[in-house]
Amino acid sequence: MKQTVNFKDLKTKVGVDDIAYYLGYRLDRSAGVGRYIEMVLPDTAGHKDKLIIKNPKEKAAQTYFRRNGAKGGDVVSLIRENLNSFHESGKNEWEIIGKVMARFANEPIPDYGDSQYLAKAGYTGNTVFDPKRYETQDIDGAPSEVMAFFAQRGISGETVRTFAPFIRQVRDSSHAAYKQFNIGFPYTEAGKEKVVGYEIRGFGSFKSKAAGTNSTTGAWIADLSRNGNPSDIRYVYFAESAYDIMAFYQMNHLRLDALHSVFVSLGGTFSDEQIKGIMSYYPEAKAMDCFDNDLAGRIYGIRMAALLEGIRLNVHKEGEEVKITVGNKAFTVPNERLSIAELRKHISLRHKVGEWKAAEHYKDWNDQLMGKQMEPVPVENKFARDRNLAVHREKGVGL
Repeated sequence: MKQTVNFKDLKTKVGVDDIAYYLGYRLDRSAGVGRYIEMVLPDTAGHKDKLIIKNPKEKAAQTYFRRNGAKGGDVVSLIRENLNSFHESGKNEWEIIGKVMARFANEPIPDYGDSQYLAKAGYTGNTVFDPKRYETQDIDGAPSEVMAFFAQRGISGETVRTFAPFIRQVRDSSHAAYKQFNIGFPYTEAGKEKVVGYEIRGFGSFKSKAAGTNSTTGAWIADLSRNGNPSDIRYVYFAESAYDIMAFYQMNHLRLDALHSVFVSLGGTFSDEQIKGIMSYYPEAKAMDCFDNDLAGRIYGIRMAALLEGIRLNVHKEGEEVKITVGNKAFTVPNERLSIAELRKHISLRHKVGEWKAAEHYKDWNDQLMGKQMEPVPVENKFARDRNLAVHREKGVGL
C-alpha cells in the first residue's frame, strides 16, 4: 500500500533546527536561548550563514529567517532551499522533500506527496509555465551584451556560437523594476520543440528558473547532430547546469564526436523522468556523467546509472562514507571514492553509463575552465580536533 505524506503531521516531529543541524549549522549560545535561537554555519573564516529560528521548543511552529532579508520559511522551505544536500531521489522536488521529512521523522518512506497541504501552505511547485510572461530574443542580435554574460564564466565566443540555436535572451515581463535581459536556456522534452521553461542566468551569481518550469520531464537539450535522427546519437552528456556542460564542451571539443552527441543541463537536482525520457528518445546512446565532483554530484552519477539499469538503489550519507543498499545487499563506499566505477565493483552494470568528470580538484567543469580549484579540506588529528573544539567554544558556537 502506498504511503502518502502528511506534511502537517511530519512537521510536529521534524523541526527547522533538526534540518539545520544536519546541514552543519550549530547553536550560537552567545545569542541566548529563548523564544528565538540562532544557528550558524561555521567555517574557518567565521560565520558563513546564520539562521534565526522562532519557537525552538515547538517543532510544528518553527520558522526561520535571516537578518540580511533573505527569504525564510518553515522546515519544508529549508529542505527545499538545500535540496542538493540530501540524497533522496524522486520524480520531483516535492517527492524528495517528503522522503527527507519521513526519514528525519523515522516514518515509512512515502511514494508521493500530499499536494493539498502544499497548496494550502502556499507552495507553488505545480505552477504552469506561461511562455507569454517572458519576452525573448535571439542572442545573435546583441553579441556584445550576450558575451558579457558568458565571458565572466570563461566561455568563449566560439562555444557560444556553437550553442546559439539553443540559447535565448530572456526578460520577465512581470518584473517592472528590472528591464534588462538575462540569458535563458530553453527547457524542452526530448524530441519536442515546445518550450516548457527556462534555466536563467544573469550577472554575478544570479541564477533562477522561469516560474513553472517543467523540471520533471523537461531539460536544456542541445542536440548538435543537425540531422534530427535520434538513433544516430551515440553519447548524451549530462551536467547540472548549462554553463557546466558548455564548459565541458569547450575544454574537450577536439576529443568529442559532436555531430553524434547531445549536451544536457538538468538544472540541479534531477528527476527520474528527466533521465528516462531523454535516454529513451536516444535509444542507441550512452549516458555520460559530467555532474559535479562534490558528493552530491557523485551521487547523481550512481543514481543515473542505477536508474538506467532498472536497479532500485537507496543511498544515505553516514559520516565519511556513503551507505548503498540494493535489494538485500548493503555496502559502504568512502565519500571521496564514490563513483560509477566503484559501484561496478559491487553490483553488475552494463555499459549504458560512463563518467567524464572534471579534474580531481575542481568542483565542476566551469570551475575547471576558470581554474577555480576547490579548497582542500585538511585531515585533522585528535589534537587538532580538540584544539578547534576549544576555540569554537570560546567563540560561543556550540558543536
